[in-house]
Amino acid sequence: MVKLWRCEICGDPYVGSNPPDNCPFCGAHKRYIKEARLAEANFDVKLDIKDKENAQHALKVEVSNSAFYFCAAASTDNPEGKLLFKALAKVETEHAAIWRKILKLNEIPKGNDASFNANKENLEESHRRETRAIEFYKNASKESTNKRVQQIFEALVEVETDHLALSEQRLK
Repeated sequence: MVKLWRCEICGDPYVGSNPPDNCPFCGAHKRYIKEARLAEANFDVKLDIKDKENAQHALKVEVSNSAFYFCAAASTDNPEGKLLFKALAKVETEHAAIWRKILKLNEIPKGNDASFNANKENLEESHRRETRAIEFYKNASKESTNKRVQQIFEALVEVETDHLALSEQRLK
């Protein structure tokens, strides 16, 4: 039986017989995907000063990473790399959209980060970016007193860790 599912991290809906292992939009793990009628995806949260600073920084991180990945998808010298970087760019753009909603912004700022032609260099840069994002999100989660903001930071740590594994597998 086909059902309507919703990701509690990004809020996007998904139609399918079963929930996917990961949100097809933001990459959140399966535990965050619920039947739409039961899902809670609130973006109208009160941010204290630290949460607002961290959300603004998170938005910059995701915009920067998205721009890098879109550039890498266009310029890398490896066909599978092009696919990987395109997929990562879309997920990072969705992450930026989460922070846009939390910060109540009308649009996502544009990024212009450059990439490399060599796939290996792009994978190495991906690894650096994902490592920095994971560390930032872990710290931001610990600093937050807002359960919803903590939930988003924690979910994104998991997603970025998945991304890190993708680059590590290809660097071997």
